[in-house]
Amino acid sequence: MARPWIPHSAWPRATAKNVLYVVAWPLLSEADDTALRRLRAQYHPREAGLIGPHFTLVFGAAADQETRLRAAFQAMVAHRPFWFVIDRIVRDERYLYAVPADGSAELTELYDALNPAPGPEPFKPHITLGLFDRAAEAEQVARIVERQHLPMHGRVEELALVKREGEGLATLATVRLAA
Repeated sequence: MARPWIPHSAWPRATAKNVLYVVAWPLLSEADDTALRRLRAQYHPREAGLIGPHFTLVFGAAADQETRLRAAFQAMVAHRPFWFVIDRIVRDERYLYAVPADGSAELTELYDALNPAPGPEPFKPHITLGLFDRAAEAEQVARIVERQHLPMHGRVEELALVKREGEGLATLATVRLAA
């Protein structure tokens, strides 16, 4: 069964070397930021070691798309910073996601501006919290996180264009939303 956010066909791009991403950095309270970082470190350690909590707006673009992405990325300055509220945790198979209600439309607008061709699956803004061995374990953690940590309020003011280089990520450019 394909994951609704990132289809199985996209995973070769996710793990490929020298691919590009655009991420939106969430500004959160210290307690919420710490909670997300700890959850990711515990349940998604490989990715948590590369990058902190984020909303992915461009996923695994080929390196030859850098010029197009840079132009679209720089145009993001015309967008306003915005608030979001993470109010639910969604489990899909063995993955766990923090999903915003408020702010979802703004994240989708940014996604659409950066991805002119629609993807195989509709975009659903989220922060990946973990990958579990069993779906039941993911469901149990989802219930605990919802009880102990939600809602989380935050703001998006900055985007980053990053490139996967070997086993790490390099930031190529950042832009502050400013309109």
